[in-house]
Amino acid sequence: MLNSLTDASSKVGNFPFTTIDPQRAIGYLQVDCACIRFGKSDQCKPNYGSCNNGKRSVPIELLDVAGLVPGAHEGRGLGNKFLDDLRHADALVHVVDVSGTTDAEGKNTRGYDPSQDIVWLRGEIVQWIQGNLMEKWGSIKRRHVALKASPVDTLQGQFSGYGSNQAMVARTLDKLQLKTPLQSWDQETIEKVVNAFTDEKFPTVCALNKIDHPDADKNIAKIAKQRDPNTIVLTSAISEVFLRKLAKQRYINYVEGSDIVDTREDLIADGDPTGGGLKELDDKLKTRVEDLKDMVLYRFGSTGVVQVLSRAAQLLGLVPVFPVRNVNTFSSGANSTGVFRDCVLISKNSTVRDVAKKVMGDVTIAYIEGVGGTRVAETDIVEVGKNDILTFKVGKA
Repeated sequence: MLNSLTDASSKVGNFPFTTIDPQRAIGYLQVDCACIRFGKSDQCKPNYGSCNNGKRSVPIELLDVAGLVPGAHEGRGLGNKFLDDLRHADALVHVVDVSGTTDAEGKNTRGYDPSQDIVWLRGEIVQWIQGNLMEKWGSIKRRHVALKASPVDTLQGQFSGYGSNQAMVARTLDKLQLKTPLQSWDQETIEKVVNAFTDEKFPTVCALNKIDHPDADKNIAKIAKQRDPNTIVLTSAISEVFLRKLAKQRYINYVEGSDIVDTREDLIADGDPTGGGLKELDDKLKTRVEDLKDMVLYRFGSTGVVQVLSRAAQLLGLVPVFPVRNVNTFSSGANSTGVFRDCVLISKNSTVRDVAKKVMGDVTIAYIEGVGGTRVAETDIVEVGKNDILTFKVGKA
């Protein structure tokens, strides 16, 4: 399964996931809200998502990429249709069944090596991009020489269809430090460029799912030796669904993304005679909750589901920014109730000017202020805790 991710409230960030039928859904990325810094968590009322004691859930669009099977770049399954969908993604979430009970075609089996899924999925993306590039390589070289273009300009002309930009292509080439002129690149060099571009354009989180299955440990260990640990998250999606359902029905208190689950009995034992108003679990549900705690929560620290989006955001270097009308009260206007109503996700190394354009569009900005009314330069870099609370004054300076 492959996922793509996009910030639903501000249209920043995409994380695809792959199954057979294409779907769009909203997930929630947890970030530290600015409200906690100023002791205003009780007044925080987001326009989108929610905020619970400084943990803010920002809506992210998930694009379910369809028809993913080995050989898709050659037309198998839905062929290039699924690959084309990836162009809209900022990051990918590859959901891997580490129980080994599902093969590459999605059929039930036993003893399958899920590490193969990671290899062939990346291979499909690389071969798709490389195949498209090689089809036109002769004319690309001739045009490059005739125009005396830079390698960045030439490659951006070919990679823009995948959602790239000049900076992305430049970073790709900087990492390779190629000395050979583009018109003299051989097959091996082109493969290196395509692989580096794939890493730059499609940062991928591997969500190793079904971690509570008896065969999962050996498969996790094998994958962990092959992958950067920063790109791996251990998950049990079915456990997360079960816990959220029980919490919604008021059988438990559950803090999403943690190992904290309280039942009525737990709260009574902690001194709350009402048990938090929770319902009594029957013996069957009680056993399931205890088993889940032992096999997933206490062993791995969480179900991992919340951490998947957080890890993808870390790979992208996303920074949450809080636009406000009043930088003293942090409200959205004179008649607005609540603080920090809005939150947008900005790419790493973005400037204050980038934020202004994203939030305000093409209107003329007279000046920009930060916390306490301090003027902020448009060229200043936005970071967590620095230039991430802004107000924009429209008009001529």
